[in-house]
Order: sequence, then C-alpha cells, then structure tokens
Amino acid sequence: MADELLGPKHVFMNTSVKDEQVLKDEIARLEFQLVAARANLVTLHPSSSHHPTQQPSPPSVLTCRPTPAYHHHLLLLSDSALPLGSFAFSSGLESYLAHHPPPSPRHPPIPSGNQPFLSLALQTLAASSLPYLLAAYKDPGRLLDLDEEYDATVLCNVARRASVSQGRALMMVWERSLRGSGAVDDGGDQHGEQARMGCKEALREMSVQFKKAPPSSTVTTTATATSSTLLSVNGIHVAGHFPPLWAVVTRALGVPIHDSANLFLVNHAKAVLSAAVRASVMGPYQAQAVLGSGWLREEVRRLMSENWHVQVEDAGQVVPVMDLWVGRHELLYSRIFNS
Repeated sequence: MADELLGPKHVFMNTSVKDEQVLKDEIARLEFQLVAARANLVTLHPSSSHHPTQQPSPPSVLTCRPTPAYHHHLLLLSDSALPLGSFAFSSGLESYLAHHPPPSPRHPPIPSGNQPFLSLALQTLAASSLPYLLAAYKDPGRLLDLDEEYDATVLCNVARRASVSQGRALMMVWERSLRGSGAVDDGGDQHGEQARMGCKEALREMSVQFKKAPPSSTVTTTATATSSTLLSVNGIHVAGHFPPLWAVVTRALGVPIHDSANLFLVNHAKAVLSAAVRASVMGPYQAQAVLGSGWLREEVRRLMSENWHVQVEDAGQVVPVMDLWVGRHELLYSRIFNS
C-alpha cells in the first residue's frame, strides 16, 4: 500500500545494486555504439561534421592480463613446502619462552603481532642480514666475499648454523630444481639476461667451492667457526649463508630486488609464527591473523625503508639480547627445535 502511494519513484530508489550495475553496463554499451556511429558518420561525410573524430572505446570489462614471469618463481619461493629447513629452527623463540614463560595460555607472547619477540626478530634480521642481501643482489660477483664477511659478523653459533643450513638447502634447491627454469625480464633491468647469467655463474662458483671442500675430518676452520660450518678451500672461506645466496638466487630467477627483500622478511615472520604454533603458545588462526595484519605489512615496509641504504660495513646486531636467546637454545634441558 505504501509503495502504491509513493509511486514509481520509491520503487526506483529501492533498485538493487545488481540492477544498478546492469543499467551502467547498458549505458556504457549505448555510449560505445554512439561513438562508433559518429565515427562512421564522419567517415561518410567528413565536410559536414561539426564534431571532432572520436576513437571508440570499449566498455569497461574485466580483462585477462598476463602476469610477469617472475610471479611464478615468487610464489614458489614463498611456499612453506620449499625444502629449506627454516621451520626446523625457532629463531630464538623456544629459548625466549623458556626464559619468559607466558603468564597464562590466554596471553601468548605473540597474540596480535604487536608483542616484542616477533618485532625484535624482524629488526634483528633487517639490520644484520638485509644489507648483505641487497649488496649480493646488486653485485652477484661478490657472492663469495659477502658470504665470508657475513660469517665474520655472526657471533652466535646457533644463528650461524641455522643460516648455513638454510643457505646450503637453498643451494641444493637451486641446483636440483630451479637452475633449469627460465625467467623473462619485464623491463625493470635493461641487462636482465646478462645479469641473470652473472648470477648463475656466481652460484656455479659457489657450488664448485663446496665440492672442492675436503672431508669434515680434514676441514680447516677459522676461530669463529664451529662444527665445520666455514670451509677453507685454497684460502677461500666458504660458508654458504642464507641471505647472500637468497639474493643471488632470486635475481637469477628474475625477481625484482624489492620483492626479494620483502619476501625474505615475510618468510622469516612465517617461520617465527610457525614455531609459535608448534610451541603451543598460539593457534593457527591467530598466526594467520598476524600474517595478514596491517601491523606486519607496515613493520616490514618500515624495516625495509630504514635499512635500504645501509652498507654492509654498517650492518650488525641491533638487539643484543636476541643473540643471548638464540645462543642459549642449545643449553635448554629439552627442546623441540634444532640448534
């Protein structure tokens, strides 16, 4: 009764969003036909036309656009099933929990992403490793030198073993799975193919040095190395640390430098949160909420911005207590993660 009293105007105001979209599509189609008809008129009678020639433009429709080739490799490198062994380490979280037990199960140490440990872990990685990643990406020919320099800066033996383990696992993935995959440069690098060939050569040289290494019983180690993680081959010290190798592998696959650094930090956050889930201090849905939060996106963006122009000479540990937590992990009475 009210609709009859209000008349058709009320009915039009209550038109659904779907009907509105149908009307917009119909208007776009008619406008396209009008522009095409005017263009035909100008073609038939060019002297009698008072309107400038207009190029018909198709109505707005969803189009299928080809994605850059490196997106495929970016998805592969972000996959948690990538056999790097990063989820075998807790990045110091297990030791942190042993020294700072949560007050109750309802108050985990990383409930919403704004608690200290995850932030400190990302700060440590960005300040100590990101400069080496960026340097290796920009100059793959320095891979061996940067690997040796990075090893000299890592003072914590547990952190060193974790980095070397993941780096050599990445090297194995490259040689057995990714080396033969092709990548097409999308215009970001004028010498993309030449740069990728340089990356492959640097990785080949690293692989050669690994194969030249003597058996572990005869390995020469430096004073800072433990468990034969730093091999001395003809005066060349080869460790195989993760950050510089990650940079060269991602550039060899055509991944832009910004995406390489961003994924490096995000993968570390995923590893820490995975450790928190397996340590039963937070649930899987809580972990996904942190990964998808705006806080984590902003934190990664901020850390990349702060450390983007830091040289390797200025890289270092900015959270000294992290070395204590990570280093004391191997002294725990019982543990579920590797040291």
